[in-house]
Amino acid sequence: MLQGLTGWHFLIILAVILLLFGAAKLPALAKSMGQSARVFKGEMKAMKEEDKPADGVNPTVASVEAPVATEVRADAGGTSDTKTS
Repeated sequence: MLQGLTGWHFLIILAVILLLFGAAKLPALAKSMGQSARVFKGEMKAMKEEDKPADGVNPTVASVEAPVATEVRADAGGTSDTKTS
């Protein structure tokens, strides 16, 4: 894809970027790109760690979750069996 580009081409591209964004905005742009790359790398590492089963734990047993009991509250917009007068 980039086989035909030489050093002069990159200098022209850099000059166009400087004209579009301005020299003052380039450090902020580079900082935000670095932070985005850091966040992306961290998320990819977290996803890989989630895929690994824990040591000594049977994955079939670990994936079973207990049911969560829910309670309906009258003051939260739900319905209640008791009447308030």
